[in-house]
Amino acid sequence: MKKPIVVIGFLGTQLDAGQGAGRWNKWRPTVSLAQHEDMVVSRMELLYTLRHKALAEVVKADIATVSPETTVNLVPLDMADPWDFGEVYTRLYDWARGYTFDTEREQYWTHITTGTHVAQICMFLLSESRVVPGVLAQTSPPKRQREGEAGKCTLIDLDLSRYDVIARRFDAEQRDAVAFLKSGIATRNARFNALIDEIERVAVRSRAPILLVGPTGAGKSFLARRMFELKQARHQMTGPFVEVNCATLRGDGAASTLFGHKKGSFTGAASDRPGLLRTAHQGALFLDEIGELGLDEQAMLLKAIEEKRFFPVGADKEVESDFQLIAGTNRDLRSDVAQGRFREDLFARINLWTYDLPGLAQRPEDIEPNIDHLLAIHAAENHRVVRFNAEARAAYLRFAQSGEAVWSGNFRDLSASVTRLATLADGGRIPVALVDAEIARLRWLWKHAGASSSATASARHGGIDIDLDALLGNERAAALDLFDRLQLEAVVRVCRQSRSLSDAGRQLFQASREQRSVVNDADRLRKYLAKHGIEWSRIADA
Repeated sequence: MKKPIVVIGFLGTQLDAGQGAGRWNKWRPTVSLAQHEDMVVSRMELLYTLRHKALAEVVKADIATVSPETTVNLVPLDMADPWDFGEVYTRLYDWARGYTFDTEREQYWTHITTGTHVAQICMFLLSESRVVPGVLAQTSPPKRQREGEAGKCTLIDLDLSRYDVIARRFDAEQRDAVAFLKSGIATRNARFNALIDEIERVAVRSRAPILLVGPTGAGKSFLARRMFELKQARHQMTGPFVEVNCATLRGDGAASTLFGHKKGSFTGAASDRPGLLRTAHQGALFLDEIGELGLDEQAMLLKAIEEKRFFPVGADKEVESDFQLIAGTNRDLRSDVAQGRFREDLFARINLWTYDLPGLAQRPEDIEPNIDHLLAIHAAENHRVVRFNAEARAAYLRFAQSGEAVWSGNFRDLSASVTRLATLADGGRIPVALVDAEIARLRWLWKHAGASSSATASARHGGIDIDLDALLGNERAAALDLFDRLQLEAVVRVCRQSRSLSDAGRQLFQASREQRSVVNDADRLRKYLAKHGIEWSRIADA
């Protein structure tokens, strides 16, 4: 059984008007809704402005004539100007919020043929946002007007999830946007792909600050520019992309570079300078290594983000700039806040959307597609196609994805390595000998970096106290040999520095995984921990 139809509409002061018997010879949209023989309108909520009460009474009486089953409720709206969008929307919104909708028992049609264009737009918006639940009703006159003819009534459901074609277009648009952020590289790392999926949604829906965390060379600057270009392509930004590495800003020049200065404000200030924040107006400002900013500049930046205005150096009048901040850092700002090196209020303001970009060594699955991407770029720039021999490609990937490959410079290291191989390749082919030489070069380049990172990691892990008594219980911990105790402590330290069980397993079993036909690092680690009665969740919580 169909639910009773309830029509919500605005009185048309022109289309619904008419006096005397002649009014029945014209098509009147509101009356026509009650003239359809194949549908019965149970109730009509007819909205009207106060000065058109007489017309509303006539329309109500005419509806009673053609459809006695239809109850018409006249709803007066105190509106000074029906063409004022703010006033019309406010009145309609307040009425809708106070109305009792019963979607379980009734179906609602919002009639958008009558009323001012402003009223029609407002009715559309209220239906689209589901403040008024139901569908839109669009009426049109018959081809030949005869007395009593109703014309046509078309229903439009604004629930886009019901339209497969539209939904597919939205899905395709999102896939295109994600591919754009990744430069068309078919990345395989599940965590990275999930991260980019969310960044795409945030980039096109929000202008709030975004914080990108990750090691040097992980692609923070590149991703920030791609986010800007995505918003620019969708006409969400008209200003420029402005980038600065805060580590290069020192002393008095830092504030001047960012916020500008007035002529004569300090020695050397020969003319006014707008500053990077003003230059980024209506665009995006990428502050890489934001943790390197001084405390004074941090305070000025916080004001600029929150109030969209600030004082240039030496100025007594504020200037305005509306920009989106994208910040980057390879430091743990939480630690900097705790130690007083970074303002807690600024961190809270830029920490709404924080994304930790994994380094290349944490994305071994993505090394191969990135190699192909870099070779394609080299071919386009040098008009020369270069490819690996099958054995050479296997040898390079075997090393690149192993634990021996530090990738301390992340994608910068990979880009430099592929560029060297492509440049030295004779006849457009990269042989095994060239790969062997490149691997030797990388080992030499990373020798110091590996030692430094190992020392850093050792110091970092050593700084974490592992309380096996608390983790295992006093009795079980006391039963461990010193060898087992030291090994377990080392494993737990790595786990506590890792983002997931899989990440920890990949680090712990990096060498032996190359000799296994089935690789499941997470399962191997889980079984080792279970042997000691430890669950991953306990380590992660700690």
